[in-house]
Amino acid sequence: MQVSPTKSDELQMLLNLKASLNNSKTNVFSSWTRENSVCSFTGIICNANGLVKEINLSQQQLQGVLPFDSICALQSLEKISLGSNSLHGSITEDLKNCRSLQVLDLGGNLFSGQVPDLSSLRELRILNLNGSGFSGSFPWYSLENLTNLEFLSLGDNPFDATSSFPAEVLKLNKLYWLYLTNCSIKGQIPEGISNLTLLLQNLELSDNLLSGEIPAGIGKLSKLWQLEIYNNSLSGKLPVGFSNLTNLVNFDASHNKLEGELGELKSLKQLSSLQLFENQFSGEIPEEFGELKYLTELSLYTNKFTGSLPQKLGSWSDFIYIDVSENFLTGPTPPDMCKNGKMTDLLILQNKFTGQIPDSYANCKSLIRLRVNNNSLSGTVPAGIWGLPNLIIIDLSMNLFEGPMTPDIGNAKSMGLLILANNQFSGELPAAISHASSLVSVQLSSNQFLGGIPESIGELKKLNSLYLNRNLFSGTIPESLGSCVSLTDINLSGNSFSGEIPESLGSLFTLNSLNLSNNKLSGQIPVSLSSLRLSNLDLSNNQLTGPIPQSLSLEVFRKGFDGNPGLCSNNFRNIRPCSATSSNSSHLRVLLSCLAAGLLVLVISAVWLLFTKQRLKNLDHPLKQGSWDMKSFRVLSFSERDITDAIKSENLIGKGGSGNVYKVVLGNGNELAVKHIWTSNTSTDRKSLRSSSAMLTKRDFRSTEFDAEVATLSAVRHVNVVKLYCSITSEDSNLLVYEYLPNGSLWDQLHSCKEIKMGWELRYAIAVGAARGLEYLHHGFDRPVIHRDVKSSNILLDEEWKPRIADFGLAKIVQAGGGDWSHIIAGTHGYMAPEFGENKDIVYWVCSKMTSKENALDLADSNISENLREDAIKVLKIAMHCTAKIPALRPSMRMVVQMLEEAEPHKLTDVVVVKKEGGASPDEKLKATSIFDLST
Repeated sequence: MQVSPTKSDELQMLLNLKASLNNSKTNVFSSWTRENSVCSFTGIICNANGLVKEINLSQQQLQGVLPFDSICALQSLEKISLGSNSLHGSITEDLKNCRSLQVLDLGGNLFSGQVPDLSSLRELRILNLNGSGFSGSFPWYSLENLTNLEFLSLGDNPFDATSSFPAEVLKLNKLYWLYLTNCSIKGQIPEGISNLTLLLQNLELSDNLLSGEIPAGIGKLSKLWQLEIYNNSLSGKLPVGFSNLTNLVNFDASHNKLEGELGELKSLKQLSSLQLFENQFSGEIPEEFGELKYLTELSLYTNKFTGSLPQKLGSWSDFIYIDVSENFLTGPTPPDMCKNGKMTDLLILQNKFTGQIPDSYANCKSLIRLRVNNNSLSGTVPAGIWGLPNLIIIDLSMNLFEGPMTPDIGNAKSMGLLILANNQFSGELPAAISHASSLVSVQLSSNQFLGGIPESIGELKKLNSLYLNRNLFSGTIPESLGSCVSLTDINLSGNSFSGEIPESLGSLFTLNSLNLSNNKLSGQIPVSLSSLRLSNLDLSNNQLTGPIPQSLSLEVFRKGFDGNPGLCSNNFRNIRPCSATSSNSSHLRVLLSCLAAGLLVLVISAVWLLFTKQRLKNLDHPLKQGSWDMKSFRVLSFSERDITDAIKSENLIGKGGSGNVYKVVLGNGNELAVKHIWTSNTSTDRKSLRSSSAMLTKRDFRSTEFDAEVATLSAVRHVNVVKLYCSITSEDSNLLVYEYLPNGSLWDQLHSCKEIKMGWELRYAIAVGAARGLEYLHHGFDRPVIHRDVKSSNILLDEEWKPRIADFGLAKIVQAGGGDWSHIIAGTHGYMAPEFGENKDIVYWVCSKMTSKENALDLADSNISENLREDAIKVLKIAMHCTAKIPALRPSMRMVVQMLEEAEPHKLTDVVVVKKEGGASPDEKLKATSIFDLST
């Protein structure tokens, strides 16, 4: 016979709970004392008999292990609400004693282990275990007894995969909320889903392993207002009867293999958000979509839609977002999508749209992204569009636009990317462009702009790339261009610039590429250019005279001096030698430059030594345990101490430019990779800290940008992007905890001293996987994420050889100081072609190989068979598209994935990767046979 607990018993049980959560950073337990009645405890509600009925402590920063032996001894307990805390440990079998429980909310915690049998909790109405860290097999069988369930949320837990859709769920006919996203459910959605007809309003099955067709029975869920089934492998057409879901507000079936037309959706008049991107839908977009009065978000990109967009689209609603890119749509742009002034994104790129941009968009001040590139649009751009105050990206490239860029551009205070390449724009570049102070990239290539570059251009301090090539510009290049201190790329080729090359360009210490070819420039090459670390220099076909500076007399630049009969050099055979006088003068200049550089090195070295001595005095002891702050982004089965205790030399597995990497083996056998990020302000500091002892040293500042950036990256969820579990920070250190991938990097596998068999099928699969990861980062995430350092050493391989994109350059993000576009180019959100970064690698390497007429396939393994060679050529052609000299001609990652999928090998033959004597370096071999270094 069970004895009912007394009030004193319940007091002790609650004090046991308080003791278990004693490390919590909260004052919620201040009222939990023996002097107070349990009914006055914060978060506790009692019944009429004074016994504990509810525990409500959600979002209270609780930490610790729940003592279910004490909790479930509260026999009148009907509700446990402990969601959104940092509770850990396992859920013990004592949970079965909570027989009166109606509400169990443990979602958003850090538990580990399996969910115990729930069969005895027959009174449960609400069960929320979402995102709580549970693993292993979920006890689906226990749901048969939970016939009163109304709310079931089990998503975002790494459960073991089911063999089929759990049939027990289909018997819960009182459900109004079913959330099973990302919990490893396999098989088809059964017809029996229609058993949930009575009350079901929300059905979420996304991010699983579902396949087959959407069952017709789903059309019977007449009360459904949200249906989320994205990121599965569903196929076939939308079933007949889907049109019966007349209460549907949000529908997301993106990233599947669905096909057919959208006729079943045209009567769903309550639709607000429709996301069907990355499928194989076809036919015309129903005209009825233009009459949807609540539609605010429409995302249909990467399908096969034809015909025109409904011209009334957005005219009835507070339309916010449209992305119909990469289809086969034609006709004019609907004029009223920003009628109510709410639209932020107008993305219709890579279609066949015609006509002009409607004048109405000149007043769309809410617009942030305007991308209409790669269409057949024409006419002049409405003047107001140039000056929209919130516009960050405007991409009009690859169209037939004409007319001038108006002075309104000066009002575009937020604009970062101005891309107008390959049109018929004309007129002068307005001086007001210098007032668009956020500009990072200006791409005006292949137009008919004329006149000079405004002297005021020097005011653009964040400008990173300037492409004015193939226009009708003339006059002198202004000295003020040297004031654009962030420039890395300048291309003014194919114009009629005259006069001398400005000396001020030599002060652009970040400049990587300078192309002034095919102009009318005269005078000598400024010696100031010698101080630049250029990877590309082209001054060909001008009227330059005098000696080529010694430091620029490199073979890699030789062709960049062609077509200048007045130049001389004693280093190039095809250029006339300089006279003794000019040669001596040149040598003197070089000597003076070397002396100055030597003195500078001595001064820097002395300062560095003094600074290092001072830093050594400030070395602190390892931090106390209590000073760590752990922010989890996924389910965790470890504490910060498990991580910090493992940061020792014997666990070191790698060193990089941004920190050391350690392998951590947890008590349960799970393996993690931990990156210790350098946090110094200077590169010299970073070098002094790089040691296998991983001493966590005192730093001078705490970067608030670090938390913001890590929080953004932590939201990334894709099978081909490495998982970031948590960040662990203190005033002394930044640690990032990732999943551990046992097969190392792709570079390791391709360049091992052993002979490693990697069949073409595996190579191809790795290429496709890496491309899909980049596609998600560029197009599938809420805000585009630019990696900026994609290379074979940053492609990691799991135990099944599936690729993960890793190393997001967080060391540079840690040191960023501000949320403007200059730091976006340093590698976070937005769009960026490779040449906008600090280094030149794949683009210029490919161009140099092709211009030298070297067959890139000769760098591949000679054991590749003829059949395999044809497959390799297909992939190489895709790589060539990705490395086109003109950024606007490069495909998006969506297109890359599509092209790679179409290049699937017909005959899979093993390839042996071996080291060759001489010839190309391992890096060059990899770049010639893969697309892994492409980041656009």
